[in-house]
Amino acid sequence: MNMPPKITAQPESITAFSSDITLTCEASGNPKPIFRWQKDGREFDPSSDPDFKVTPGTGTFSVIAEDKPISGYSGRYVCFAANELGTAVSNQVQITTENPPTMGKEKKVLKMKVDQGDKVVLECNPPASILPPNIHWMDRTLHHFETNQRVVQGLDGNLYFSNTKVGDSRDDYTCNMHYLSARTMFSKEPITLVVSDTVARKRRPQMLRPTGSRSSYHVLRGQTLQLECIVQGLPTPSVRWVKKDSVMSETRVTRRNSNTLLHLSDVQKADEGQYQCTANNSQGTVTHVYNVVVEAAPYWRVKPVSQLYAPGEDVKLDCEADGIPTPQVSWSMNGSPLPEVDPDPRRIVKAGVLLLKNVDFYDTAVFQCKATNKHGSIVVNTYVYVIELPPQILTPTGQTYRVVEGGLTSLECRSFGSPMPQVSWESEDQTSVMSSSRVSQLIGGALHITNVTHDDGGLYTCSVTSANASITAELDVFDKTVITLPPSELRVQRGNVSVFTCVAQVDRRLEYELQWRKDGAKLDDSAEDDKYTFEGPELRVADVQDEDQGVYTCDVITVLDNAEASGSITIVDVPDPPNQPQVTNKKDRSVTLTWSPGEDNNSPITGYIVEVEVTGVETDDWMEWRRIVGNEQQAVLSLRPFLSYRFRVIAINDVGMSRPSQASDPHSTLAAPPDSNPVGVKSESVDPDQLVITWDEMDQQSFNGPAFQYKVMWRRVVGAGPAWSSNFSSSPPYVVTGVGNFTAFDIKVQAVNELGLAPDPVPAIGYSGEDVPLAPPMDPAVEVLNSTAIKVKWFPIAMETVRGHLLGYKIHLWHIGPMNVPHHHKDPGQHVHHQPPGITLSTGPTETHKVVADLQPYSKYVLRATVFNSKGEGVGSEPLLIHMPEGVPSPPADLELVSPSETEMTLHWKPPAQPNGLLTGYLVQYQQISETDYSPVQVVSIENPKITNMTINRLDPRSRYRFHVRGRTSKGEGKPITKEGATMLDGSPPAFINVSVGETLLNLSWASQERQRSVGFYLEYLRKGGWGKWVRSEKLDSSLSFYQLQGLQPGSEYRLRATYNNTSFWDTEVHTEGAGVMQVQAGFATEGWFIGLVSAVALLVLLLLILCFIRRSKGGKYSVKDKEEGHIDSEARPMKDETFGEYRSDNDDKHTASQPSLCDDSKLCSEDGLGLGDYGNSHSHSVQTEVIMDESLASQYSAATNATGNGNGTGVGGNGNGIGGVGLGLGVGGVGGIIMRDGGCGPESLEAPSGDVSPPPLQPPPYSPSPAFS
Repeated sequence: MNMPPKITAQPESITAFSSDITLTCEASGNPKPIFRWQKDGREFDPSSDPDFKVTPGTGTFSVIAEDKPISGYSGRYVCFAANELGTAVSNQVQITTENPPTMGKEKKVLKMKVDQGDKVVLECNPPASILPPNIHWMDRTLHHFETNQRVVQGLDGNLYFSNTKVGDSRDDYTCNMHYLSARTMFSKEPITLVVSDTVARKRRPQMLRPTGSRSSYHVLRGQTLQLECIVQGLPTPSVRWVKKDSVMSETRVTRRNSNTLLHLSDVQKADEGQYQCTANNSQGTVTHVYNVVVEAAPYWRVKPVSQLYAPGEDVKLDCEADGIPTPQVSWSMNGSPLPEVDPDPRRIVKAGVLLLKNVDFYDTAVFQCKATNKHGSIVVNTYVYVIELPPQILTPTGQTYRVVEGGLTSLECRSFGSPMPQVSWESEDQTSVMSSSRVSQLIGGALHITNVTHDDGGLYTCSVTSANASITAELDVFDKTVITLPPSELRVQRGNVSVFTCVAQVDRRLEYELQWRKDGAKLDDSAEDDKYTFEGPELRVADVQDEDQGVYTCDVITVLDNAEASGSITIVDVPDPPNQPQVTNKKDRSVTLTWSPGEDNNSPITGYIVEVEVTGVETDDWMEWRRIVGNEQQAVLSLRPFLSYRFRVIAINDVGMSRPSQASDPHSTLAAPPDSNPVGVKSESVDPDQLVITWDEMDQQSFNGPAFQYKVMWRRVVGAGPAWSSNFSSSPPYVVTGVGNFTAFDIKVQAVNELGLAPDPVPAIGYSGEDVPLAPPMDPAVEVLNSTAIKVKWFPIAMETVRGHLLGYKIHLWHIGPMNVPHHHKDPGQHVHHQPPGITLSTGPTETHKVVADLQPYSKYVLRATVFNSKGEGVGSEPLLIHMPEGVPSPPADLELVSPSETEMTLHWKPPAQPNGLLTGYLVQYQQISETDYSPVQVVSIENPKITNMTINRLDPRSRYRFHVRGRTSKGEGKPITKEGATMLDGSPPAFINVSVGETLLNLSWASQERQRSVGFYLEYLRKGGWGKWVRSEKLDSSLSFYQLQGLQPGSEYRLRATYNNTSFWDTEVHTEGAGVMQVQAGFATEGWFIGLVSAVALLVLLLLILCFIRRSKGGKYSVKDKEEGHIDSEARPMKDETFGEYRSDNDDKHTASQPSLCDDSKLCSEDGLGLGDYGNSHSHSVQTEVIMDESLASQYSAATNATGNGNGTGVGGNGNGIGGVGLGLGVGGVGGIIMRDGGCGPESLEAPSGDVSPPPLQPPPYSPSPAFS
């Protein structure tokens, strides 16, 4: 279907610094549109100019000429796209050309010198350009200078210092300019700034940019407004922004450059008004008012809609624009203004509305509505297409629309036809939806719903009334995203970590994303410096510094909506110290201290602490003098005479306390008489005949003048009259002598200095020193209350004998012994002189009797009473002898239960440790213990106190009993000793024994039976595969529950059994751990021929030993030559074939010839054959060979005859002392062995190891000559 042209890509205005120029113009339509251009109102054909290249099928062209001045391309351009149905017109655009900026010559400022605290402006002065450059102040290492509230880069590119510090001194302040569009960069010459180290003088705030108190700004709607407030001053002023006539839009307002720049984006008419910047420090305040006027280029309020019309319809095209000033609206047809088109009475323009009545096919055209004011113009194209088409719905059916509660949505129902079809909407219950004021139907047929609720969800149907066509649409309503826990307004100290939390409630069917922005700029994870960290709903800002101040916004974004909330970081710190306080309004006893505060560092000052330093006293440390709540900046301070004061002030805010201010100038007060006297005046007399007066020394600050001392005064209370005795003292105490014992005095101490006396003090009562009392209590007497308590009574003592403050009476008691034990002292008072009292009781001064309890019954005591004061006790009263009556005894000392049989229990006990009288017997009680039934108590009375055991018969073996034994005197029965027990049952061996196996031992355990007597049993074991007998252990006790059987062979099998009364009641088989020992074949060892052979060898060895012994005893002769030859090394001897046997050890590799055998060549044990001389220096190695034999074999030969010598165990050929021959030993405890050595019949040539079944290592032991050959 043919369609009128429609601009799809509009050209845009550009500023060109080179021939890189392109204007875009694209359009749709059928037939395809043809493009043409106008430049400055005249026809312009880029396709016919070789300087341009036109993109085929579009109106887009580009400049391709590179050698021509670009200024010729400047102008206003309009694109036209036309086909047979009309012409569409683009917006008018501007091409502005400019040569690239260049650096001109200017006066160079290479070095600036200022005092510390002065303001400084480092100027950049970039070359002028339509498009301003990006400016960066950098050092020689191309690092940006850090900016803050004190150092700010202005919009003009200059670097402003509110005040300078010595640390600002450097020689590489360099301004770098980057012109992005011109692709040009400049760097100016470095500037040197020198800040002298002088005392900085504080300054009131003053505006640096802008200057003055007021300025005006004009800004267009939709643009960005930036207001600067750069201020000088010391301390650095803090800046605050307000809108005087209304509230600023916090969503579009951000504060940048440490709050010196107010950035307002997307300016609207409501943003017009007065903005005020207020800068203040401790020295004052300065303000600047910005009058902002908002105007607007034309913008559309209502656009005409392109539409199809049927012949004969009336057309109404609404076109409404707004702007400041109000724009003019005009209409064009196919690019030509309507006044220039042939007039037609059917076309009417009224108040921006174009009416076309009774249209026909030839009225098809593209109409342009244009709005113009001084700020620009805008154009909108609308086509009127007159055609006849059947109605149809273009929107697909079954679409789902998702919206959050409270939002708005439009359910589309685009229809097509000529004339335009009429559509209607119904809900799923087939009722009209137009009854609600929130629901409306748009011109295009869409159903528009505002303030959507969950009840609006469901299925809707759109129908064309003139045709059988309809579609359905579903509306799905979601919960609105709500932030339930927004970020907080944080007040943070530098270097700390700030944590923002943003918790939102989101529909569970929606996914969401949490984004954070700082002053409108999106924040990302900073992996390099860990500045920002995102953890779930939290944003962590690490190491907070001044540049981190600002507004932090969390934005919870879903596909349907978003919710945002903001918090902020404000850097706070303790206040700066106040200025040096000044002392004013000086008086004798007071001054007024005034001060001015330092910076509060974003936390208001809540109070001050005034500290004082007093010179000329014991401590000259600073101490707190006064606390002031609020921001009061003066205080009236009370002072004392004759002191020098200095003051300083500390400011307090919510963060903490400032450093102290500089101290004030010293202020000294005049001297005056003392204002007060010392307190705590009293007597602390200790020794008789002395009055010691003491008092609390006065603080040095209370002296009030020079030559300070104390005037001490005293007089007797009775008899001395009103006259006072006095003397002066520099410090307490003051001692007065010759005043008698315990005499009352009026005492007082008065402060005095060079200028006079303090007011007369009030006297106190004091006493001279005390002495011990002179007399004992009067007429003490004793009343016996019972066997353990007495009551002691006396008459009050005469006070004149106390000689001090009566503190009370003391009662001393000595325990002499039991009544039935004779005492060797006839005079009971002698105990008082020989030993300290066992009991001492004190009473108050007014008491006249005392009860003494917990005495020992049936005992004798001596009592003496005394009077005491603070000096001590006086003389004692005459001793009184007290006889305590009998009492009941204490429990018996011990009770033991022994059960001789299952029905008998024998009780053994010891007499009571404290009989408390004469024992007359015992009372034995016993009772069967039962949880359910009551059991009577059986009682047995023993009248003889010497009987301390008793056997009770006919007890129930299945029950436990409780036994009580009490002692008895004439006063009755004492407390019992109690014990529970049961008779012992006849014992039996354990029913089952647990076995734990080791390599050479077994651990056996069993459960002992409760209440059973122990019985003895035996454990027997037999090694399987051997020829031994059962081996029985020692007798085991069934009550011990454990036994360890040792001495077994590793890796062997054993049979075990337990016997009781020669009867086996348990048996088992076990296998010890470890590797087994290689054994001689059982059948070989038991053969008769082998036994005979061993017997013959044993007899032969015995015979050889006897012969050697006889030969030796005869003292055979040998020549000197033979003796010398006897010392020749055995390796030099000729080797004979008839040797008895040759054996080599691992260490014999050095000896190539075997050693000679014993008694060689039938010269049995001759002197020559023995070679006795060889033993002297022989270095030959003996060779050992062992034949391992089973222990069973050894046991079979346990009765064999011993060889000559002292063998280990019973065997043939033990370790003998015989001469010559070969020894054979068979040990009983283990395995015997044959050990052969060369070298003759020496005493060590025969060895019989026993006990160890493992062969010893084949290595020669060291050899030493036998005593037999010495």
